[in-house]
Amino acid sequence: MIYVIDHKDSFTHNVVHQFSLFDNVVCDDFSKINNSKLNQASTIVFSPGPGSPKDYPLSSKIYKKFKGKKKIIGICLGFQQILFCEGASIIEQSKIYHGFQSEVLVNKSSKLFNTGRKFKVGRYHSLKLKEPFVAENFDITMRCVISGAAMSFENNIDKIYGFQFHPESFLTLNGKILIKKILSA
Repeated sequence: MIYVIDHKDSFTHNVVHQFSLFDNVVCDDFSKINNSKLNQASTIVFSPGPGSPKDYPLSSKIYKKFKGKKKIIGICLGFQQILFCEGASIIEQSKIYHGFQSEVLVNKSSKLFNTGRKFKVGRYHSLKLKEPFVAENFDITMRCVISGAAMSFENNIDKIYGFQFHPESFLTLNGKILIKKILSA
């Protein structure tokens, strides 16, 4: 079972729909976690949402409790939430990307995706990872072709993955394949 933690975002149910193509999904508001179902889940997904990671201390607590014990996936705010828990600074971008399609490049550190491949993704964020960023076992695996901003990470040791973009968006080409590969890892 996949447990989606909803950060009150309009995209959360699109995320639920996309993940439900591969497994049973339970979705609860971040402030109303069902601990029994969370403990039963094989995968935890931190959804997109408004604000910044510091606004969600309960999600940080869940991440720290289950890191290395369950597969964890973060999307948009969820991507930032995981990196924030790993000591990263999350900052405002000079340009806001809401409903914007960008091209990303998969770099050679990716173990899941075809390196050197470029494809288009849907972006809906005003914050980004401040770099340089270093955390044990975390590799930035996709970057925006134009700005160089981090667009995904992989931690294949602890089974933690994240997308700054929205794989469930119609603006992301082959988003379903990205999710399938992470769930199969």
